[in-house]
Amino acid sequence: MPGNLYHAAIPEEWERARIAGSYTVSTRERSLDDEGFIHCSYHHQVEQVANNFYADLPDLMLLEIDPTQLNVAVLDENLDGGDERFPHVYGPVPLHAIVAASPWIRSPDGRYVLDAGD
Repeated sequence: MPGNLYHAAIPEEWERARIAGSYTVSTRERSLDDEGFIHCSYHHQVEQVANNFYADLPDLMLLEIDPTQLNVAVLDENLDGGDERFPHVYGPVPLHAIVAASPWIRSPDGRYVLDAGD
């Protein structure tokens, strides 16, 4: 599995996770309990995911997860058809596995874009 995983988080959900001690949101309006896993992306996928599913929100938190710090299964899957596979985390993400949590605001053109240095 290549490198760290990424997850676009709603800021309020990230704050709740910081209080609770682990992150359990699967995707927008769906919990780990609802979905059975947490949707994640690889670096090259996260912009597309943010712009497809969170385009109406003014800001997000970009969580970077070190999969070696997880004690649950991480499966590289495509559950919706097509060729692209995404990492799915099958359990809560403890805070120590989140190696970076950065505010992510839209670029001037209205899209979520990673910095050129990322």
